[in-house]
Amino acid sequence: MNGAKGKIVSVYGSVVDVSFDSEKLPAIYEVLTTTTIDGEEVVLEVIEHHEPNICRCIALNFTYGLQRNSFCHSTGDSLVVPSGEYLYGRVVNVMGKPIDGKGPVDCKEFIPIRDRKTNEKNEEDEYVIEKGELKFEIMETGIKAIDLLSPLVKGSKTGVLGGAGLGKTILILEIIHNIITKHEGTCVFAGVGERIREGNELYFEFLRTGLLKRSILTFGQMNESSGARFEAAQTGIAIAESVQRKGQNVLFFIDNVFRFAQAGSELSALLGRIPSETGYQPTLTSEISEFHERIRSLKGSSITSVEAVYVPADDLTDPAVVAIFAHLGSVLVLSREFVQRGIYPAVDPLQSSSGFIDPLMIGKRHFDVVQEVIRHFQKHRDLERIVSIIGKEELSKQERIIFERARKLQNFLTQPFFTGEVYTGMKGVYVSLEETIAGCERIIAGRVDNWAEDKFYMIGALPNE
Repeated sequence: MNGAKGKIVSVYGSVVDVSFDSEKLPAIYEVLTTTTIDGEEVVLEVIEHHEPNICRCIALNFTYGLQRNSFCHSTGDSLVVPSGEYLYGRVVNVMGKPIDGKGPVDCKEFIPIRDRKTNEKNEEDEYVIEKGELKFEIMETGIKAIDLLSPLVKGSKTGVLGGAGLGKTILILEIIHNIITKHEGTCVFAGVGERIREGNELYFEFLRTGLLKRSILTFGQMNESSGARFEAAQTGIAIAESVQRKGQNVLFFIDNVFRFAQAGSELSALLGRIPSETGYQPTLTSEISEFHERIRSLKGSSITSVEAVYVPADDLTDPAVVAIFAHLGSVLVLSREFVQRGIYPAVDPLQSSSGFIDPLMIGKRHFDVVQEVIRHFQKHRDLERIVSIIGKEELSKQERIIFERARKLQNFLTQPFFTGEVYTGMKGVYVSLEETIAGCERIIAGRVDNWAEDKFYMIGALPNE
């Protein structure tokens, strides 16, 4: 089918219909190319076949300047990008083309972003879960709230959920900074549907801290077409898979996986599909599932994902957010109430959850401390409304002690970030898990009851008595 010619019959947004004379149409996900009246190349990906002999395609770049009856040429192949081993320190777009101004990528091996048939049949691939060799290895992030309440496990999927302006991106950047400097492995970052400013800041932060040489960045930002935003997630995971198959442990970060679902919704509407009862595309669940099932561990290497999830209007019951929930091992929920009170990171311990809070995985001491911390926060929430009406003095002695200790624990779990130094003027700190657990134990045991609350705010480890 290589070199088959077609003609554009209609263009609506990112969706382009191409008619072919032959009854044998280009395959689904095959790439077509055409040009605008200004000579700019437009890359199309076949999504559907329609009668008579029409391929419905999504555009991976802008469709401005496309004309009806313009010729399209089939490439005979699906979309391919350079293999991850050739992309260290580079920034590429959804098509694997460099956008960092450093010239072309010197690459000898290309990988398809979707067609994984050869990978699935590879007899050398040994999935650890099938072999019964799944082991839980905790990856310390140096962030107290995460290490204590929702530890990052090698090969797991962690979601950072929150509405607009709650600090999802800065928390992701801090995790990247701390983990790559402390652990071996490669960082693959997929920027999906977020702001260009954030991508620019990320690049220069990586450059400043020397992390760029161990990182690969791919972007499909919010100013790009819905096709580019949708496929940017596939490009990112394909690059992560290619690095994993070379025996490397991969840290895969995506900001923002909700925008991937949102781009799919836009494309679905343009493709003329009837939406589901919730207003999203009827294929929402399958699209989210297909993406997440590619994040898995092989024998000797793993992909550990941390995903930012935008929550529309702070509604955790949004169908897209719920669809993403099902695939996450740990969920960190950011609270607007905490942000308003100046608590950063704004992780709400009572809404967050982790499937790894188990004595067999994290140890009995850590487990017991987590349970006590949650108990204190739950009691604090119950008493908060009473205190706001009648004052703290009206509480019983025992209730007042728990209330005050909960406030100290809340302040203790705040922390200045390395990636926030330029905004706050406060030097970032890395706190080990042992220091975090020891600090919480001291607060719960009442050994620092005579300390003022503000002494616990924005510090690292708890000072010696």
